[in-house]
Amino acid sequence: MTREERLAILGPEIVTHIHACVDAAPDPTPELVAKLRRIMTNPAGEIPAPRPADVRPAADAA
Repeated sequence: MTREERLAILGPEIVTHIHACVDAAPDPTPELVAKLRRIMTNPAGEIPAPRPADVRPAADAA
């Protein structure tokens, strides 16, 4: 979505209010930035290692 589209949807007063709220917010800590970076670069978490296709117990195999 472009700036012009957001402005058309929200209106100039709301956009100005959002900008003021963002400007008033404190800067994130380095720890928060590191956590967010991990989430954003790997949102699904770690990929599990592949496992054998047939993982049934020996008693069920007979």
